[in-house]
Amino acid sequence: MISLDLFLPFVAASVALMVIPGPNVALICANSLAHGRRYGLVTVAGTSSAMVLQLVLVGAGLASALGALGRWFEVIRWAGVAYLVVLAMVALRQPVMDLTKTRPQARSARRIWLRGFLVSLANPKTLLFYVAFFPQFIDPARPALSQTAALAAAFLIVAVALDSGWALLADRLRGVLAARGRLRNRLTCGAYLAAGLGLAAVRRV
Repeated sequence: MISLDLFLPFVAASVALMVIPGPNVALICANSLAHGRRYGLVTVAGTSSAMVLQLVLVGAGLASALGALGRWFEVIRWAGVAYLVVLAMVALRQPVMDLTKTRPQARSARRIWLRGFLVSLANPKTLLFYVAFFPQFIDPARPALSQTAALAAAFLIVAVALDSGWALLADRLRGVLAARGRLRNRLTCGAYLAAGLGLAAVRRV
């Protein structure tokens, strides 16, 4: 097992890092503003699923092979940026609706989940961050795999908790903005653009 002297500082550092909004948070907020709390949380499920895949890769020791895939990271990242810009333009051009007088529309939870999954997966810096961050909190005198698993589980719990908080906060703002359709569309557009800019600003380390 991992030492508490390393585990507790890791959790504190993870909270500090995850509080800073990034592309995932921006997408979560955009979907909560546009479609409500349920779909904000579905987005959290999508982004978290991508994190699980990335954490499994790190735990399996496959991160060492990432250097050979550098050019594909760039292709995936810019495809993600383009997708988010398209979503922003769609949100901006949406018909202005008063949510207080509009019946809820059917949405595809699968599509919202996939959108969150792909945007999170399109950020190569996340995986590279895990590779650089996790070893700082691993005791070389103890089994590395069990420590990595414990750190990964803690990081995922922190991420899900904080991202869900962002989804719920955006949903509360949606209630305030229910009758202000144009402003709501602009905020949703801005959130998608923020996610795209965050992804565009990523640099491989």
